Amino acid sequence: MKSTIYLILLFPLFLFSQNEIKGLVMEQNSKNQRIPLPGANVFWLNTTVGTMTSDDGSFKLPYDAAYKKLVISYIGFRTDTLLIETPKSIFHVLKASDDLGEVTISARRKSTATSYLSSQNISTISSTELLKAACCNLSESFETNPSIDVNFTDAISGTKQIKMLGLTSPYILITTENIPSIRGASQAYGLSFIPGTWVESIQITKGAGSVVNGFESIAGQINAELVKPTTDNRVFVNAYGSLNGRTELNTHFNTQVSDKWSTGLYLHANNRSQKFDRNNDSFLDMPLTKQINIMNRWQYTNLQKGLISFLNVRYLKDEKQAGQLSFDPKSDRLSNSVWGSEINTRRFEVSGKFGYVNPDIPYRSLGLQIAYSDHEQASYFGLNEYDIRHKSVYSNLVYNSIISDSRHKVKTGLNATYDRYNELVNSQVYDRNERSVGGFFEYSFDNLDALNLTAGIRVDHHNLLGTFLTPRVHARYTPWEKSAFRVSFGRGKRSANIFTENQKLFATSRQINVQSSGGAIYGLDPEIAWNYGVSFLQGFNLFGRKADLTLDFYRTDFENQVVVDYENPYEVNFYNLQGSSYANSFQAEFSLNLMTYLNFKTAYKFYDVKTQYDSGKLKKPLTSQHRYFANLSYESYSEKGEGVWKFDATFNWLGKQRFSSTEISPQAYQLPTYSPSISTLNLQVTKVFSEAFEIYLGAENITNVTQKSPILSSENPFGSNFDTTFVYGPIFGSTFYTGLRFKLN
Repeated sequence: MKSTIYLILLFPLFLFSQNEIKGLVMEQNSKNQRIPLPGANVFWLNTTVGTMTSDDGSFKLPYDAAYKKLVISYIGFRTDTLLIETPKSIFHVLKASDDLGEVTISARRKSTATSYLSSQNISTISSTELLKAACCNLSESFETNPSIDVNFTDAISGTKQIKMLGLTSPYILITTENIPSIRGASQAYGLSFIPGTWVESIQITKGAGSVVNGFESIAGQINAELVKPTTDNRVFVNAYGSLNGRTELNTHFNTQVSDKWSTGLYLHANNRSQKFDRNNDSFLDMPLTKQINIMNRWQYTNLQKGLISFLNVRYLKDEKQAGQLSFDPKSDRLSNSVWGSEINTRRFEVSGKFGYVNPDIPYRSLGLQIAYSDHEQASYFGLNEYDIRHKSVYSNLVYNSIISDSRHKVKTGLNATYDRYNELVNSQVYDRNERSVGGFFEYSFDNLDALNLTAGIRVDHHNLLGTFLTPRVHARYTPWEKSAFRVSFGRGKRSANIFTENQKLFATSRQINVQSSGGAIYGLDPEIAWNYGVSFLQGFNLFGRKADLTLDFYRTDFENQVVVDYENPYEVNFYNLQGSSYANSFQAEFSLNLMTYLNFKTAYKFYDVKTQYDSGKLKKPLTSQHRYFANLSYESYSEKGEGVWKFDATFNWLGKQRFSSTEISPQAYQLPTYSPSISTLNLQVTKVFSEAFEIYLGAENITNVTQKSPILSSENPFGSNFDTTFVYGPIFGSTFYTGLRFKLN
């Protein structure tokens, strides 16, 4: 039974690809329990093709008929050599060496790792890394990752937005277990609707994504893998409280119903009921919030028949109140006496993943993904009213096989999407139905000694966008040991949901203008862009310690774009691009294991993002051209895992950012061309008392950096100069928090 449970861990690896050798490496502890063995070496005998097991003990390697013997080794354990004649799933338990006596040698896997073998530029954030920021939702999960930029969208909602390659989240395909989830009506606030404790790992793919996951990806893909009922703790509790009035509670309950069925119930609740106005502008620095989030997850596994499935049911209720301190929604709603805002969201969703792997021909597999969601938001911002309801149905069928041998792999399939939008913008109604059907084909050549190539194309028919092609190509070459040189290019296309993606505009006095070009959605044509990228990764030893250096450059060229123009302080204009728009992104990242259990990583980023506006070609507003990031983490060691201390510090520096023009405003409401540069420092300390219990204490923005006067014309919120969108830095100042984690296996 124990073996069967751990074999279930293989599902994320082979649901859509069984063209490689994949498996689990385990060890047997003193209680005769089999537990994952991370950091074990797995390689083909007499080749340079190898890898290390991940945190859950899993691995994957390319298979070739010429490869016969698989070697599995780890310090302190016997080295085993397995005879492999066909591609299959491996479950192997390493035995401890008898001749090592009482000597204990241990190793740590990096909490964030970039693949050397994949053709795509993929970084994986493990659950260990997610805990460093005590993240409470997905938008807060990237504070210690240099590839993702996180900042507040406005000075009212308290919502954080993410950027990648200099572009905002609508240009990033955000998925949950490879099912598109943060899109349409959920684009503005959806990242805050996925609790951090539900996330097992996050995969970040820079550049054009895979054709398998749709045509909308332009800047990249972020995929969140959720915890599994069979591998998550039987009981898990996370309690969190901060001095800014925020409290949270997360509980997980998992149980094995039968030998094939397991289920988990996941509960999340957060609340902020205290009012704060530290900058004395009469507005709440952070909104009052209430959220209830419930998910029931079922997992079915029948390895004998090659079947494995997941079924999720989720309900969300989220309520936000913002505005002036004296605002009372019972009496002041949509009145011009006191400025206030409420954003109330209800969401229900059902999703399923069903996989079949031919037990006799394991490199052939079939997977089906289906999802339904009903998202409803009722909101107002001062005198501006915005309501949206979005019903969505998504399905994706994927077939995997090989051509001649496992070096030549193919994926093909069909997917269909239906979206029903009902929007109310003040008194204007916008209703539409979107339907798309698409097919895709992807070929991969895996000769990981030197070259890895993935080329795909998909064709889609959309009832409002027409029929179109989106090709994507990724290639990786290894010129020498511990290196990876990558190139990629691809095309993306998307329909811009101009109101729900830019809800911050409602918290202004600006007039909304949509300049129609005759397109099918809001009178606008769809956005089309090409992304090109090159990346180099090199691992090496520096002063006898492990280190790696990553350099990458990406460029996004828009063929067409829906321009969001704030250059007139009394208007926001939407129109299709006339001219050029591009985003150049360069990043240099360096990481070093300074000493045992002490790790350092740093990164520098340069952005050149420009768009042709009606007033001329300008830098994108509120986008820093220069950014610097540094993280230092330390974890003490205990043989029994008790009394361990964990320390983490993250420093961020942002260079000046351009403000959209305020030249025609009265002098009292004119802003300089650029914001000042800012820097923030976050700290966290965790004390692990046992495998079951730990507490943590942390501080965000410990140096208390704040933006002065983040709200323009806060003294007259119903006047023509009121604007809450000029946010370049922290609003609240320092935030101190504490919490505890309790778990039972």
